[in-house]
Amino acid sequence: MLAALTLATGAFLWTLVAALRRQPTRPSLEGAAFAAVTNFFDTLGIGSFAPTTAYMKFRRLVPDELIPATMLAGYAIPAVAEGFVFITTVTVDPLLLGLSIAAAVAGGLAGVTVAARLPVGPIRLAMGLGLLVAAATFALSNLGLMPQGGAATTLAPLPFAIVVVASFVFGILINLGIGNFAPTLVLISLLGMDPRAAFPIMMGSAALMVTTSGWRILATRPVNLALVLGMALGGAPAVLVAAFIVRSLPLATLRWGVVAIVTYAGAVMLHAAFVRRPTAEAAVADEARAELSP
Repeated sequence: MLAALTLATGAFLWTLVAALRRQPTRPSLEGAAFAAVTNFFDTLGIGSFAPTTAYMKFRRLVPDELIPATMLAGYAIPAVAEGFVFITTVTVDPLLLGLSIAAAVAGGLAGVTVAARLPVGPIRLAMGLGLLVAAATFALSNLGLMPQGGAATTLAPLPFAIVVVASFVFGILINLGIGNFAPTLVLISLLGMDPRAAFPIMMGSAALMVTTSGWRILATRPVNLALVLGMALGGAPAVLVAAFIVRSLPLATLRWGVVAIVTYAGAVMLHAAFVRRPTAEAAVADEARAELSP
């Protein structure tokens, strides 16, 4: 797994350098700042996709339909840092880990093509629903209503297969801005595994998914390269600080804040999905996409 992650990271960095040669740019300081915050708390147990989607939506940093691609490419390097940390420090069945990550990567690669062909409406709908599910997960966690899980680090054949198949689906959905953190943690816990065992699975899956999907995105889809570069430079150090220096924080109050922000962002995204954009707004979004094209 570590060797595969290293190779995927090398391929992503090669593609990122090539993209920067075609379109030289400086890293976005705003991207570095918010990525440092979101990845710090992601490492401690709060997913980064939902708050990042909300922030990008409110700040209008990129058109809505480009949020998933920009987020995936920008969080590739921080995800790699998380993957290395949790794969090497948390015990889990290596066969389950390997097959789940492989399935997630396959889903992630398939999802790049699917997401690229979808119009803005379904992308907004998927992101809106994903935000609301994430908000509900945070709320249930604070209320102590999340499944507690067991102590196992492996599974019987049927639940083993369920996790692998689900990982493929999560890989597809991540291309629409729906993070794999919450669904993986819930599924692992419901099946009786130690919730800690979910961390190397979901972090390793995310790391390989975003690096393999990321290099395809950089090669084929428009993204905000300044944001991508800033998010990479700000996010990776924050992961290491959270994992090796801070380690844990009382996060309940912060989660309630995230619930409020993410719920509002999800409602706004769903409203946008069902309301036809005025011609002027559509023209501005099309112009923005053209400017971001390689």
